[in-house]
Amino acid sequence: MKDKHLITTAIAYGNAAPHIGHAFEFVTADTISRFYKITGEDVYFITGMDEHGQKIEQKAKESNTPVQEFVDMNAKSFLDLDKNLSVDYDFFVRTSDKEKHYLGAQALWKKLVDAGTIEKRKYKALYCIGCEEFKRDVDLNEKGECPLHLTKPEIVEEENYFFKLSQYTNQIKEKISSDELKIYPQSRKNEIMALLDRGLEDVSFSRPKSKVSWGIPVPDDDTQVMYVWCDALSNYITAIGYGTDKFDEERWANTTHIIGKDILRFHAAIWPAMLIASGLPLPKRILVHGFITSGGQKMSKTLGNVLDPQEILKMFESPAGELAGEALRFILLHEIPSFEDGDLTMDTIKASYTAHLANGIGNLTSRIMKMSATHLSEGIRPDEIVLPTDYKKAFESYDTKRALEFVVKEVKELDGYIQSSEPFKLVKVDEEKGKEIIKEMRIKLYNIARLLQPFIPKTSDLIKSYVKDNSMPEKPLFNRLA
Repeated sequence: MKDKHLITTAIAYGNAAPHIGHAFEFVTADTISRFYKITGEDVYFITGMDEHGQKIEQKAKESNTPVQEFVDMNAKSFLDLDKNLSVDYDFFVRTSDKEKHYLGAQALWKKLVDAGTIEKRKYKALYCIGCEEFKRDVDLNEKGECPLHLTKPEIVEEENYFFKLSQYTNQIKEKISSDELKIYPQSRKNEIMALLDRGLEDVSFSRPKSKVSWGIPVPDDDTQVMYVWCDALSNYITAIGYGTDKFDEERWANTTHIIGKDILRFHAAIWPAMLIASGLPLPKRILVHGFITSGGQKMSKTLGNVLDPQEILKMFESPAGELAGEALRFILLHEIPSFEDGDLTMDTIKASYTAHLANGIGNLTSRIMKMSATHLSEGIRPDEIVLPTDYKKAFESYDTKRALEFVVKEVKELDGYIQSSEPFKLVKVDEEKGKEIIKEMRIKLYNIARLLQPFIPKTSDLIKSYVKDNSMPEKPLFNRLA
């Protein structure tokens, strides 16, 4: 019987268009989902948008756009990017969905109330609008600023609901230390364990509707809207029916969250506490990736080093055509480490495209299939291969970069075999032996295409079709950059 899997990205905040970090997370999750599928597993893959909050309200107001129209516009940009990158999700969450998401989020809130973990309090605190998060003094830099936005948080005096997070510190520590909730890589597990050792504090769980009207109403209190924790984090369960009689708890118990390192605390401390309090299983694992820098520095418009995924896709349209998105997928998965920070510039993007796609996979396909179409009379339908051990091990540890590097090595070795055996010359003096080598190369190319399936699925399908039909591409899969 197939195992049920749920794979999720973090839902992107709907205040702006997607950036290169979003693209990396989306294709990483999609690649892992596709690997599970080719090994015969039952996978449900969700991604989506976090569409509520004060910052979105402000951005919509600044652009003189109704807030629902504003998030609809930004949602389209994410949907378009997913389509261009061949991200094959099963469900796209939108937290402004008043039927499915509101229903589940409010059901979770009521569960937490019933568990006695939510209470109303008056308090005074520092609030960063950019982060949409309350801050402590230790969270600020020496100037009293949010280190991410370099602005001073405002002092907020409110009466809100609080979630009693502090009560769950020891239970979460036990779940993580025992790997019941497995965190990759080990360095991120160490990081969250250190945070838990210091102890968790209760968190604000709502905002007054008088200050933030764009959000999910708190059940039985129309003066408050849900803060991000119950609103956004609950998307992972509302997407699979929580709040209805169709909730797939079996799938939920085998969940893989794929997130950035900046939201580790949310997913490895606050979210598990909410699940424990509501009587739900924890996710099985959390995969934590780093940030993408450019030229060794954080991307910023001031420095002029921002990499826009849509602009990169446009650059690849001419040389790669319908495979432009495949080119960006490949580069992100090959150049950025699976779990650590990675650096990317336009120069490294172009160099990677040229070396591995134009001169690598594309050129190899053209050379082998030209020899095959010229000297062989029919295509082949190879038997299914057993996935190589090193390739499988890389995926089993969720290291997509290492898995792709294995395939790139196979490409280079096959290219080297062409150079050493020279079948294009041999077939002229020893036709039978030359044809045997071309057949062997064609099978190797087909197997490489299979291994590429999770990474660049359209390219994989094209290569397999050429081998089956014994035809060569009319033009290179990846033309050289101008």
